[in-house]
Amino acid sequence: MPGFPTYLFDLDGTLIDSIELIMASFRHTMRTHLGTVPPDAEWRAGFGRPLRSQLLRYARDPDQVAEMVATYRGHNRVHHDRLVQPYAGIHEVVGRLIDQGATLGVVTSKNRAATEHGLRHCGLDRFFAVLVTSDDTTEHKPGPAPVLEALTQLDASAERTVFIGDSPYDCLAGKAAGVSTAAALWGPFSRETLEPHAPDYWLECPEQILQLACS
Repeated sequence: MPGFPTYLFDLDGTLIDSIELIMASFRHTMRTHLGTVPPDAEWRAGFGRPLRSQLLRYARDPDQVAEMVATYRGHNRVHHDRLVQPYAGIHEVVGRLIDQGATLGVVTSKNRAATEHGLRHCGLDRFFAVLVTSDDTTEHKPGPAPVLEALTQLDASAERTVFIGDSPYDCLAGKAAGVSTAAALWGPFSRETLEPHAPDYWLECPEQILQLACS
């Protein structure tokens, strides 16, 4: 048996490398609606939060937020398959976990349509028993609701579940839900950024997921 019976994964920056696409869509949206592009670091700091809440701080009113969301998603759809790929080793790791009897789920701040497309494109859709997206809860990461929803759907105990993610929001959501947390350092956030959030495990590469042990 694997170390944990249940493994929850963030999507972007953890399972799939979509960072170039995210940044390109952000820059395109800012140029289209603001005529200028804020520093990349501002947008990267919000990785892990739902799109609308990220755009809200740039828009002048709710109508413009809706327009910006549409622009962002339109750009994202057109360029997705060219720019997105699974992280090296992810296929092998999730396949091994399934073979060992683990149950896997995805907990992401991305909407369901984009989540399903990303997993299909990367050949990962067959591995996950549940997807919890921004469409499925009213509260989002860093709150615990998405993680708790995954536990409910899987009938899994928090004490025997680990949530693997790349962002501070993943660490915060996992801790608030009472699950173990593991920081994926192959994503866009540095160890220095994640250290204040005290994940239970540090992962330098996907293969180290197989070494996690239920404490």
